Amino acid sequence: MDGGGVNLEQWGYTNTIKLAGTLYEPLRHSHKVYGEDFYKGSICVPRLSGQVDLLPITMGGRLLMGGMPNVGDALTLIGQLRSYNQRVGERSRLILTAFIKDVIPGETGDECMNFVSLTGCVVKPPIYRHTPLNREITDVLLAVNRPFYKSDYIPCIAWGRIARELQDYPVGEKLAVRGRFQSRIYEKQQPDGTGLAKTAYEVSIMSIEKG
Repeated sequence: MDGGGVNLEQWGYTNTIKLAGTLYEPLRHSHKVYGEDFYKGSICVPRLSGQVDLLPITMGGRLLMGGMPNVGDALTLIGQLRSYNQRVGERSRLILTAFIKDVIPGETGDECMNFVSLTGCVVKPPIYRHTPLNREITDVLLAVNRPFYKSDYIPCIAWGRIARELQDYPVGEKLAVRGRFQSRIYEKQQPDGTGLAKTAYEVSIMSIEKG
């Protein structure tokens, strides 16, 4: 995905995610990079409201040398949010996953832990709108740099006061955001007029800081 001409290398960037929950989908082999096997699955993370987020995770085989976790096992995961483009027919789809760098099995500690900290820059003009219930919302795509001249493009969403503030941020603005990684089900209108349930993965912003 194109960074829109923004020079990411001139900035310093951070990307951290911490999740505590239970394994929802079993880890299955996905691919191999430089001789290391990688596995994909999903984790169920409860919210304080009682709802849950079902979040995609990816981890290397070296983290599983002590044994493969089972569905329902409690896990605390630490890593980064990563994105990549996946071809779907003639279109390209942005895929988001929690790339895990450390696994703590057993007790989750805080059953509702879902924390994301990102520093990057705005790569598309933010989109401000109102929901059907008249809630203010702003969508923004944040580019977060990582080593070897690569970048992750993270969809973020903000509400209320933060949404109003974020709507005027220009492309290239450097931002530090904190929030949670969430799954959100929405309905996509089909050509025949019917609705198709889809799941979006994004960072729900709780706080922002400029520069």
